[in-house]
Amino acid sequence: MALLRPPATALPPGGLSGCRPDSAPGRFLEQLAGSSAAALRAVFAWMGGAWRCVWLVAPGMFLVFWEAPAFAQVAKAPEYSLKAAYLYKFTQFIEWPGDSLTSADAPIVIGVLGEDPFGGALDQAVKNKTAHGRSFEIKRFKQIGELRACHVLFVSGSEAKRLPEILAAVSQKGVLTVSDIDHFAEQGGVINFYMENNKVRFKMNLSAAGRAGVKISSQLLRLGTIIREKGDAEK
Repeated sequence: MALLRPPATALPPGGLSGCRPDSAPGRFLEQLAGSSAAALRAVFAWMGGAWRCVWLVAPGMFLVFWEAPAFAQVAKAPEYSLKAAYLYKFTQFIEWPGDSLTSADAPIVIGVLGEDPFGGALDQAVKNKTAHGRSFEIKRFKQIGELRACHVLFVSGSEAKRLPEILAAVSQKGVLTVSDIDHFAEQGGVINFYMENNKVRFKMNLSAAGRAGVKISSQLLRLGTIIREKGDAEK
């Protein structure tokens, strides 16, 4: 079965300091790894959004963006703009079954189920972007019955009481499920956002990923927390 493979990634020449002619900002960003959103906003205000190579120092990970003015909008925005940026970046480190895409030019579909917490932030995060050479399409579903084929499904907190039904509906269909519902990963979701010390972090359930038919790159696994389901822990 053909798989979509994430591209190899590397730091720019000179590492983080390659984002500027001198190395001071690079060292400054390195020192801010794991900093709060407020600190990040201060950094990007200081940088002025003029540099073409900008590294987002998200909690516990570095994500590279190549259009600083567009990214500056994400850095200054609230929690869900940051989560929208994560959703986009996740797609670059996921392998989907080849049969989950209907044609060579089919887009990667990101769905939002329930009350949409992103506003226009998610649309902005993927605007004019690609992953695996494919563009993006955003779909919003109010309820389970409206669900259509998608590759990433963000489950809103409004759907917490229906979570077992939702996960059953997309099981074994090549869908990367993501949510910030408490204990989402422990209940069978794949990626679970959570807040720790005012920082956005994420944990991953590899058993759920396996059931869904998606493979998470080792590069992404190193940046989050891996959790085990109760049954796995007993084996």
